[in-house]
Amino acid sequence: MKIAKEDVPVKINTPAAIARQQTGFGDSTGYGEISGEYFSLSAGTDISPLLQGLKQNMCQTPHWGYVLKGEITVLFSDNTKETVTTGDLFYWPPGHTVIAGKDSDFVMFSPQEEHCEVIDHILGKMAVS
Repeated sequence: MKIAKEDVPVKINTPAAIARQQTGFGDSTGYGEISGEYFSLSAGTDISPLLQGLKQNMCQTPHWGYVLKGEITVLFSDNTKETVTTGDLFYWPPGHTVIAGKDSDFVMFSPQEEHCEVIDHILGKMAVS
């Protein structure tokens, strides 16, 4: 699920403040602590090889985030894909991988324990390369 800033419904609109809110934007029930993460990926980066060995060879952690700049294509375990670009809010459910179409910077919020396991797995793959 993704949504552009302009499509997030405005709830408060005053000369001093604008607040937008998209309700129902993913479910974090049962995940415990959340980590805040900032990622930069170069154009063409495909993390799929680094996820080999995980369930479905994909990241199994949900993420909520915002694309500061760039373009990222997300491939999901059900064989669907979507592209998020500068200014999009996104939710990626478990079962995904990403490919950067352009140099990209994005912020994510993820269940800490689950995503640390994925990052440790990636680091292990990189150490072997």
